[in-house]
Amino acid sequence: MSKHTISIGRILGIPVGVDPSWFLIFALLTWMLAASYFPAEFHGWSTAQYWVVGAVTSLMLFGSVILHEVGHSVVALRYKIPVKSITLFVFGGVAQIGAEPPSAVSEFWIAIAGPVVSFGLAGAFALLEPLVGRAAPVLAVCRYLAYINATLGLFNLVPGFPLDGGRVLRAIIWGVTSSLQRATLIAGTVGRVIAFSMILIGVWFMLAGNLANGIWIAFVGWFLDSAAVNQLQAQRVQGLLSGHHVAQAMRGSCVTVPADSSVQSLVDQHILGTGQRCLVVQSGQETVGLVTPHNIQTIPRDQWAMTTAAQVMIPMDRVRHLQSSAPLTSAMQAMDRDGVNQLPVFDDGRLVGILSRDDMITYLRTIEELS
Repeated sequence: MSKHTISIGRILGIPVGVDPSWFLIFALLTWMLAASYFPAEFHGWSTAQYWVVGAVTSLMLFGSVILHEVGHSVVALRYKIPVKSITLFVFGGVAQIGAEPPSAVSEFWIAIAGPVVSFGLAGAFALLEPLVGRAAPVLAVCRYLAYINATLGLFNLVPGFPLDGGRVLRAIIWGVTSSLQRATLIAGTVGRVIAFSMILIGVWFMLAGNLANGIWIAFVGWFLDSAAVNQLQAQRVQGLLSGHHVAQAMRGSCVTVPADSSVQSLVDQHILGTGQRCLVVQSGQETVGLVTPHNIQTIPRDQWAMTTAAQVMIPMDRVRHLQSSAPLTSAMQAMDRDGVNQLPVFDDGRLVGILSRDDMITYLRTIEELS
């Protein structure tokens, strides 16, 4: 979860947060409902009623979006795929899945779960309408949420990768071709075509005088195109790294420091002195931990001279590590999953190197130059 995201709790152990951009869309949606939609549909309410019902409806809509993402997350967890977070932002919500699905079947079920939840919510709110008909504000909320959840489900089934429908399309192509890379390329290309179509439709709306809707449609199209490009680039990187192993990209020499070294000396001699970003801490002949700039940031500067590496390090029993024979693709996924920039490499319990994101980028550039 981004450092700018505001945490609002956990669902099934998954952190749920709100991006600051969400407040903009919440305010705009509440204003639209209170000033336009509900006055046109339900007459005779006070201004306060319109605004209260608008705000409650907006909150329940985003609650529905969270449940949509929970649907994806539950199925991902069922396939042993970690879910790092669920975040609400200006375009709705996103569940950050920690790894690619292991098969076309798992990709299909993870993708379809979100729209299924949205359609289920639409049906539930529609069934509530006749039961709350005499309570106009409650009826207004149920009617709008039934409509908007059905719309959300249908929109997400558009086969524009990385929308849910695009992932369903990728799963089907993956199942037919047995190639995730080819399936991603085709689904991503279809997604970009749909995104460009939305941009053109948005421009046409603006030229026809419907400025607000035109800008919004074009903006959504631009966002989908950017997301599709990012997915295609990520898959290209996966393809280039496929077949290569950690031993080919890692740095074999590790900078080791005594456990009783002061943090001040680590900063002066290594981090600032030679640009090292990861230091291996040793006590005698035993490797006992790692120190990174992130660890040092937790110590006040005036205490650096009095704090030792042993006090600030991450103990080895808490450090995730790799083997030199591990695929580079799995190393990249492990770094993304754990939110780290480097991992130590151990063979038979012995430290043999360090692999960082910079090492992988450098190796990737070499592969590109030779291809």
